[in-house]
Amino acid sequence: METPEQYGVDEGPAQKVSVSMPAGRIAAVKARVGARGFSAYVSAAVERQIQRDLLEELLQAKESEIGHPSPEVQEWAAEIFQDAEAMAADEHTAETTDGGEGTEWSDRKAG
Repeated sequence: METPEQYGVDEGPAQKVSVSMPAGRIAAVKARVGARGFSAYVSAAVERQIQRDLLEELLQAKESEIGHPSPEVQEWAAEIFQDAEAMAADEHTAETTDGGEGTEWSDRKAG
């Protein structure tokens, strides 16, 4: 019998798991994607978190290798992130107000 440890991060068949989260968060996800899109939505969120964790590990390794970024670099990075967040908010607003179609989570499969 195969075990989950035999697969890479994005490999293998989908498997059912049980997770606990606040009821309000569950309702918010279902309101956004419907009951059929729940697994794909949660799977995508976990994938993004793994990517963030790996990025944080890389940043910590680079910082220990070359030192802490200067205040100028920190300020520049903060501005870039603010610009990216504003662009994402603008795109989301355009999708919801112009009738644009975002990701159809209910059509995606988990895994």
